[in-house]
Amino acid sequence: MTLGPVARAGAAEPYLGRNPAAAPTVRSASTMPEPFSHVLRVRYGECDPQGVVFNANYFAYFDVALTELWREAVGPYTDMMDAGVDMVVAEARARYLAPAGFDDELAIDVLVTRLGTTSMITRMSVRRDSTVVVEGEMRHVFIDAATKGKIEIPAPIRRGLERHLAAETAEGPAEEPAWSTSA
Repeated sequence: MTLGPVARAGAAEPYLGRNPAAAPTVRSASTMPEPFSHVLRVRYGECDPQGVVFNANYFAYFDVALTELWREAVGPYTDMMDAGVDMVVAEARARYLAPAGFDDELAIDVLVTRLGTTSMITRMSVRRDSTVVVEGEMRHVFIDAATKGKIEIPAPIRRGLERHLAAETAEGPAEEPAWSTSA
């Protein structure tokens, strides 16, 4: 999917301003998202002296998996940037559940849990075989690449990501994150 001529800020349907297609997307609980998974192998240099993946590298893994989801759902990230749109990380968290080491093959599952007006939330799960190694969540905010000001999610991007959107309600995600302390 390409952003096309309406994707550029200042075009006939600019990214800035009110756009009915950019309203927050909410799915019914019966709608199942299309899963996305990216597999990578741990390299030696990604491990710490204890022989396990250094904790901060999981955020790089999240980024790689999100970029691959993006490529599949929306198109090359550079097309979005060429259209004057970018996104920045506003929040990121991870919960470490089990170690992974050199040469382990990891599957990073990505699920879009919310498409708001100007931001999106993704949940990541890193697995080694059937063992969940890390769970994470990230919130990205869409910005005008030139001004760095917050903008609405462009309609072509929203359409591309919707098939990866998990069920949610008006109150928020259908499931509590695994790291939630609520009982």
